Amino acid sequence: MRIAIIGQQDFGKAVLEAFLARGDTVAGVFCAPEKEGAKPDPMKVTALEKGLEVFQFPSLKAPEAAAAMKKLGADIGIMAFVLQFAPQEFVNIPTHGTIQFHPSLLPKYRGPSSINWPLTRGETETGLTIFRPTDGLDEGAVILQKRTPVSENDTLGTVYFDRLFPMGVQAMLEAADLVVAGRHKEVVQDESLASYEGWFRAAEARVHWNQHVDWIHNTIRGADPAPGAWTTLGGKKLQLFGSRKHLVRTFGAVKGKIGEITEVGAESMRVTAQGGQVEIAKVKPEEGKKVSAAEWARAAGAGPGTILGT
Repeated sequence: MRIAIIGQQDFGKAVLEAFLARGDTVAGVFCAPEKEGAKPDPMKVTALEKGLEVFQFPSLKAPEAAAAMKKLGADIGIMAFVLQFAPQEFVNIPTHGTIQFHPSLLPKYRGPSSINWPLTRGETETGLTIFRPTDGLDEGAVILQKRTPVSENDTLGTVYFDRLFPMGVQAMLEAADLVVAGRHKEVVQDESLASYEGWFRAAEARVHWNQHVDWIHNTIRGADPAPGAWTTLGGKKLQLFGSRKHLVRTFGAVKGKIGEITEVGAESMRVTAQGGQVEIAKVKPEEGKKVSAAEWARAAGAGPGTILGT
């Protein structure tokens, strides 16, 4: 088939390479302009290396973007990790329209941080959706969905890089084949089940030690590796990674005060919260590199009695 790809970064690059590897024709690539001083986008670099035509419009609403898409004569548009708004007059140009990737089970977790939020909410399942882009945010008809379980200690990194990323690449190929062949079904999203979440950034990733240990554990793993959950010590930020939770079922049996480091082991440290403790494997101080929590604690003079969040 003859396709136009709209995307960016490593996922866009992987989708581009997957279509090329099986012999499809990539008529053109639309990539968001890099911010000043940023490294060249990996998708753009790969497209140029392959001799493909690359378009970088500040806005896909511009008449020039629609004109470029029309000239490509594409059978289908492929949106692989797109943060720019793509209007209907743009996505409807290819013969079979356009399909888009979203890393959640729509209509749940619409929005830009749809991998972080299911983990922070303690979901035991997530997945991906290939759908028709509309002028609404992640509201179009669903073409294909893939599911994956989420374990208690899964992180954003394990869910995305180990599962949703490779599953998403293959799902884009599968959905494109179904649409071009006219063998797909389009299922309207059930608005009664819809949820929208905004960006999961530093403010959302802050650890509040007076919360239950479940909440703290889920916040840390939902932000691991990015944006990185964090607390403070002496007014300086300390990011936390590699959480394991240790529940205490007996009332009053939790060791230590809320936010207190109660134990520093060979590699990790334990911090007290409501209902138990979280064991932290790695930390990244405000002025330093990511190291084992034990190494940081020894260097910082932190140990039993040290209260985090101060």
